[in-house]
Amino acid sequence: MLMDPEQFPTETTEFFLSGPSGHLECLADAPEADAARPGVAVLCHPHPLHGGTMRNKVVTIMERSLRELGLKTVRFNFRGTGDSEGEFDDGEGETEDLLAVVEWARKTCPDDDLWLGGFSFGAYVALKAAQDLPVRQLISIAPPVERYGFDQLMPPNCPWLVVQGDEDEVVSPDAVFKWAEPLEADANLVVMEGTGHFFHRRLMDLRGLIKNHVQPNLP
Repeated sequence: MLMDPEQFPTETTEFFLSGPSGHLECLADAPEADAARPGVAVLCHPHPLHGGTMRNKVVTIMERSLRELGLKTVRFNFRGTGDSEGEFDDGEGETEDLLAVVEWARKTCPDDDLWLGGFSFGAYVALKAAQDLPVRQLISIAPPVERYGFDQLMPPNCPWLVVQGDEDEVVSPDAVFKWAEPLEADANLVVMEGTGHFFHRRLMDLRGLIKNHVQPNLP
């Protein structure tokens, strides 16, 4: 595997970055050249202690959606996941991991818009990191608002898409709806009916939903 690539890869590439807790396992993808736009999306996976990795199907469909719209994408494994070094840190260290990947993305693509996305636990990490970054679009899928301190975080200063299934068996839909209600001016909450946490049999619907809602904000 490559170590700390100096340029953003032009094709699907697995590599390691130097992170705050050791090497971070990463996977970068680039759009078709004729569709490419000046933007890069960094995406976060669900809870590592419950099987979450950068190859999670929801994260993969989010990546595909954004790459088809012309963005470069980067997924990575949080510390202690896959071949990433370190130990799980309940969101704190994982935010540092995300910031390290973002730093590399901005270094290799200094003129590109920065987008962040996350699923479940990854949605919390992405929102936490967005507090101090010039994010141009944030995507939060099934945010676990009862488990982590979402109420203590400010809305990002950018368009914000929140997607929640109304039959989620892991994250309480009612808790998400209640949390999102006062955020109406800041967050665009989209409810997918008849959908559980992992969007089984609904991944293609999720792909279309993401593309339709973020397309107006493309660079």
